[in-house]
Amino acid sequence: MGKFRLTSADLHPHLLARMQQRGVTAAEIEETVSVGWAAADAKPGVFGKVWVFPFGGEWEGRSHPEKEVTVYYKPAGGTICILTVKARYGSGFDRR
Repeated sequence: MGKFRLTSADLHPHLLARMQQRGVTAAEIEETVSVGWAAADAKPGVFGKVWVFPFGGEWEGRSHPEKEVTVYYKPAGGTICILTVKARYGSGFDRR
């Protein structure tokens, strides 16, 4: 997949809530979908991409050097529909 760009139509209330809850930005979603590797835990009919970002910040009161972002989506009429996003904070994440 080439360079993916989020549009306002992609930012439905569920996705916005998960982004805020999990500390994920629109730019991180775009980069993960564009250059990430396949998520091994995606359910049948759903695709997922994973990417590890340098973080060097604090999340929930603890300092973390990295953030792993996973984006789940389905194909939809020549584009994709973002279903949800998750993040893990820490270090030493697998990079496939």
